[in-house]
Amino acid sequence: MNVDGQQDGRRDVWENPLASRYASAEMSRLWSDRNRYRTWRQVWLALAEAEAELGLSITPAQLSQLRANLEPIDFAKAAAYEKQMRHDVFAHLHTYGDAAPLARPILHLGATSAFVTDNTDLMLMRDSLDLIAARIAGVIEALAAKAAETKDIVCLGLTHLQPAQPTTIGKRICLWIHDLLIDLEEIVHRRQLLRARGAKGTTGTQASFFELFDGDHARVRALDEVVSRKLGFNASYDVTGQTYTRKIDSQIVAGLAGIAESTHKAGNDLRLAAASGELEEPFEQDQVGSSAMPYKRNPMRAERMCGLGRFVMGLAATAGQTAATQWFERTLDDSAPRRLVLPQAFLATDAQLVLYANIARGLVVIPGAIRRNLENYLPFLAAERILMAGTKAGGDRQELHEAFRVHSHATTAAIREGRPNDLAARLAADPLFVAVDLEAAMESQGLAGRASAQVEEFLAGPVREALRRNPARAAAAALHV
Repeated sequence: MNVDGQQDGRRDVWENPLASRYASAEMSRLWSDRNRYRTWRQVWLALAEAEAELGLSITPAQLSQLRANLEPIDFAKAAAYEKQMRHDVFAHLHTYGDAAPLARPILHLGATSAFVTDNTDLMLMRDSLDLIAARIAGVIEALAAKAAETKDIVCLGLTHLQPAQPTTIGKRICLWIHDLLIDLEEIVHRRQLLRARGAKGTTGTQASFFELFDGDHARVRALDEVVSRKLGFNASYDVTGQTYTRKIDSQIVAGLAGIAESTHKAGNDLRLAAASGELEEPFEQDQVGSSAMPYKRNPMRAERMCGLGRFVMGLAATAGQTAATQWFERTLDDSAPRRLVLPQAFLATDAQLVLYANIARGLVVIPGAIRRNLENYLPFLAAERILMAGTKAGGDRQELHEAFRVHSHATTAAIREGRPNDLAARLAADPLFVAVDLEAAMESQGLAGRASAQVEEFLAGPVREALRRNPARAAAAALHV
């Protein structure tokens, strides 16, 4: 055994870092082999129970044996069967039949492989969407607390990444929250629309079940409904081929990619703010920023969040292509990409939100640097207020504008040569601005407009309502690295 308690042999094969380094244990368990194949058995059991309830010759003893053997799963036996049969569903079907021999004759009765795999994938996505929604709500809650704390800290606004009219740190955080509110609404919407595949047969016609129930349309329809309810859904998709439409996957992964857009934007903002010394992500006492430069405090969490976000955005294209290239009732070229895209999209999104929650709760705001950066540009940023004050005092707005333009460009040229910002002194010496209280005009607080009030209104209105409608919160997940 190695120091991690893992078998040494596992070091000889590639392991997905989403599970081993980034995603939470909770999301990793949802997409684990153990949970997937146990869910396969639940799906087989639901079918048998429903068929028995609707009159097929399935005994209580058979059902009892199926229920008693949902676990454990003999993975070694399943692997041996799959090596022999080259079919994973049939391998696990035989493994389950070996564990519940009384039920072997009625297992998978009337079903196709997609009955098992598709219903399971929909169940896994349902549970994963619930976890993702709870994580988003937790991030919003943490960011809202920071926005409230910092709503009055005036900072330099940036448009085109150039100095612009001041805002506040709290207002800037609200931009991040607003994106997440849109994401939360989309994820909840996708979750509410999710249905079971149900019991639709090999090409979606329910022909096998129609035979089993002797041409009784009502019982075949009831079977579809009962199975769907047993799997935890209110309904099944109205029509399917052998599989449910892969547009469902595409829409869900697009929703996850939307979260990635939001985390990437916020992560980039944080990285830029860290470069200017205004904000920092949490940095632990023994954390190492660089193996070569010991002074470094790199924004590695935000960087990782951005990297994972790009990965998920890329997965959305594959999901869309898979939906577009399904032929008629189904084609198997969806299998490999779905095995890769669906779990990784959820694990990578989960990992981003774990990082985002950690950053939000420990976000470091540096008022001194924020004030210094703002003051470096204050005379420029007060231009509108100075022009309005001069006009109110009887000046000509166009004449004042031209004078300000000349003085500001001269100041910029001086700054580029290494001299200090002397715009305030230039304006004070100009008779056109003699009636303007320049000191009052350059008071930073007023330059941020309604930013503070906007934060209060936003947090008390849309944010509070979204959190009220989505009360679930995921437990805080520890960062692996």
